[in-house]
Amino acid sequence: MKGRVLIVAGSDSGGGAGVQADIKAVMAMGGYAATAITALTAQNTEGVFGVLPVPPEFIRQQMHLVLDDIGADALKTGMLHDVPTIEAVCAEIAQSAPGVPLVADPVMVAKGGHRLLQEDAVEALKRHLLPLATVITPNIPEAEVLSGRAIRDEAGMQAAAQAILELGVPAVLLKGGHMEGEVLVDLLVTRAGTERFESSRIRSRHTHGTGCTLASALAAGLAQGMTLNAATMRARDYVRAAMLAAPGYGRGHGPLNHGVRLG
Repeated sequence: MKGRVLIVAGSDSGGGAGVQADIKAVMAMGGYAATAITALTAQNTEGVFGVLPVPPEFIRQQMHLVLDDIGADALKTGMLHDVPTIEAVCAEIAQSAPGVPLVADPVMVAKGGHRLLQEDAVEALKRHLLPLATVITPNIPEAEVLSGRAIRDEAGMQAAAQAILELGVPAVLLKGGHMEGEVLVDLLVTRAGTERFESSRIRSRHTHGTGCTLASALAAGLAQGMTLNAATMRARDYVRAAMLAAPGYGRGHGPLNHGVRLG
């Protein structure tokens, strides 16, 4: 077991996304996962039916105790639902984990449409979290919110990613799953240039937790000393394999098979 990842995110009672998916993904990559829970959700494959926030001071206590004792080689943030939560998490990162690689997944809306980030928290996310991140992993709707730009094609993805870079984050992995077409394109954009990742689209309703899973697999790679490019490639391969091996559970957006192994 190599690579300690502290995951700061919400819980998914259905086990397909959130902290549950994060833990499974990090372990599948051969890493060690610790957690700080930001919220409890009552959900299944059909949607989110309830959210119970965790007090910000308790989130900080979880983070501080893990970092002080076990430590972390990388951090991953997911659902940070409001301004006090964002401020608390960022303050603890600055205090207890300065310089530790951070993969920030800007979770805004659940697969079923339930809002997981309050509207007034977007500016706090931009102001506090993005400057701490090593890489941010938005999907297209999230990138539109963060950049203030509509995205209709790959050129729009590139322009939005460049706009997000200007907010202070060194790298943007913009996921193209919401685009139409049989070819899926993700862009890894840094100030040094753009890496383009292309794969055939998998037609499946079992896509719950793909964003959480990708970000956590990427964080595990960074924790293990991989380059951002190599960690991204491995994380994408893992998510693809997990989708293809999905067990078919649930009536809605079903979970992946996080137990798949690469190679």
